[in-house]
Amino acid sequence: MLDSDLAELYGYEVKTLNQQVKRNNSRFPDDFMFQLTKDEVDSVKSQFVTSPNKNFYSGQEGGRRKLPYVFTEQGIYMLATVLRGEVATITIFVVSKCML
Repeated sequence: MLDSDLAELYGYEVKTLNQQVKRNNSRFPDDFMFQLTKDEVDSVKSQFVTSPNKNFYSGQEGGRRKLPYVFTEQGIYMLATVLRGEVATITIFVVSKCML
């Protein structure tokens, strides 16, 4: 899942979510998360017929300035353990039940 989708799900700003990840960098190995390249972002964007942002990197108008991070299933679980909040706590509970 993209960092922006997870930020929306957990009720965080993308910047704040990514700051928490950077503060806990040792908990996120390469198989938990990775950063998309510009070519990958362009490829994903081209698959959408319409987009609310014509320019993904539109700067001050609310677009992104940095390439997005993508979290694997294990990365989402680890992110939930790092973040505080009701949705993150529920995620930890649901994922741990699914792993049994």
